[in-house]
Amino acid sequence: MSNQDYYEALGVGRNASDDEIKTAFRKLARQYHPDVSKEEHAEEKFKEINEAYGVLSDSEKRARYDRFGKEGLGGMGGGGQRDYTVDFSDIFDELFGGFGGFSGRRSRKSPRRGRDLQMQVTLTFEEAVFGVDKEIEFSRDETCSHCHGNGAEPGTAPVKCSTCNGQGEVRQVRQTFLGQMVQTATCPTCNGRGEMISSPCKTCRGNGLERKKIKKKVQIPAGVDVGTQIRLTGEGAPGENGGPQGSLFLVLDVKPHQFFKRRENDLVLNLDINVAQAVLGAEVDVPTIDGDEKLKIPAGTQPGKVFTLRNKGVPYLRRKDRGNQLVIVNVAVPTKLTKEQRELFEKLAESLGTMVKPQEKGFLDWLNETLGG
Repeated sequence: MSNQDYYEALGVGRNASDDEIKTAFRKLARQYHPDVSKEEHAEEKFKEINEAYGVLSDSEKRARYDRFGKEGLGGMGGGGQRDYTVDFSDIFDELFGGFGGFSGRRSRKSPRRGRDLQMQVTLTFEEAVFGVDKEIEFSRDETCSHCHGNGAEPGTAPVKCSTCNGQGEVRQVRQTFLGQMVQTATCPTCNGRGEMISSPCKTCRGNGLERKKIKKKVQIPAGVDVGTQIRLTGEGAPGENGGPQGSLFLVLDVKPHQFFKRRENDLVLNLDINVAQAVLGAEVDVPTIDGDEKLKIPAGTQPGKVFTLRNKGVPYLRRKDRGNQLVIVNVAVPTKLTKEQRELFEKLAESLGTMVKPQEKGFLDWLNETLGG
């Protein structure tokens, strides 16, 4: 290493706190680490800041360095010898997400939230519109009822792993171009549990969990649609090391209706009327999702005319109001006539004449404009 002062190498003052030294090293390590830096002398620079941090992060080495300089370190490390051993696992885990096999023991033993689960629930059209209390059934892992989750047959108990001494990981000192570094890895004997089970539970075979079917009544709100997701907090897979359970997500599917089509919160109904009703006008019964409603058809109603029934559509989620029902009138042309009906139509045709009039817009153009595309 060069004769550069360790404090200068990290860019801190001689009275810098331990946290300031660690922060400075973390910043420089991100900048100069050879695995991520493209700078020409990154490796040499990283060796310098690595050696500086190895001394200044150790209170005893730092005190000797402050008093005697690099010569005062002797066999403690520094001054170009690089024979110190420093555990950089926490720092590298923060910087690079555990690159190079580094990981912290704290994350391995800390509580972890369980996995989220997902299932599809199919509703009828009416259930989606009005809401329903739906009973669902699904499978998930639960704490084993036989061993209460410890994985050992009742009457026995797990014992501390002798390889990792209950830590769940083993630590190895490796010689790298940076000097000696401590690497941690999952214990190969206990697979990270920190315990060994000599008599595994017969129910769960030692993993502490058993698969169970769960039945639950869920309130589906009014106004849901295809693809709506409902989150049930705490109904997912169990957490690890005392962590909370995950969530269960219900993904909704809705069966189509025989007559109604849904456009967001409006319902669309195509209604056939006969020629006489369109010409003379009539009062007809129209089906709605709530039951039949009276609808007045004015005389001279044209095919494609849209009537709006207010508040007869789908409720808005978390609101009290509803969409509308749009009734699109279609004039049904009879394909079979009785002798009397034919005679009447012939007389009507005689009186109406044979003149035709081209239209500037077609029926489909008009319908698209009416329904907003």
